[in-house]
Amino acid sequence: MKRLSSILSATGLALGLALTAVPAVAQQKQPAAQPSTAPLKQGSPGAIAAAKEILLMKNAAAMYASAVPNIVEQTKNALLQQNLNYQKDLNEVSVIVAQKLAGREKEIGDGMANIYANEFSEQELKDLVTFYKSPLGQKLLVTEPRAIQFSMSYMNGWAQNFSETVNAEFRAEMRKRGKQI
Repeated sequence: MKRLSSILSATGLALGLALTAVPAVAQQKQPAAQPSTAPLKQGSPGAIAAAKEILLMKNAAAMYASAVPNIVEQTKNALLQQNLNYQKDLNEVSVIVAQKLAGREKEIGDGMANIYANEFSEQELKDLVTFYKSPLGQKLLVTEPRAIQFSMSYMNGWAQNFSETVNAEFRAEMRKRGKQI
């Protein structure tokens, strides 16, 4: 069960990280706020509609389209590790569970729209829709995923190189103490 919760947490974390990209034009300098555990208020119908339009333009559904089958598969695999003699049954049940829960990933989109409606006013969301429909907004929608991908790749390369520098510094300091590592 611990393994299952860590798999699901990792899935949630990956999904969360994937969804955090907000265009720089829409960001303002504010202190970093931690996500609240308090329930969100329901956004106005107009705010929800505008938020859903933004998410549609950003193709957010592509990020979670396979959430249900992936979580079903991960759960099955975790259960298989603890119940190898039920492999045939668990394989059959996973198909039933996936069919039974198909479409539930839409809850993610609804939740995301409500989050946007809580973070932005209805007018701000409408302004964002207008922006995303502008030539610059269209360019941002097309190029931002690639820019984020290249940025992540750059950060990973930098971290790898920097970790080698840190490792060398540790070794040098330890040599000063007469210890080879």
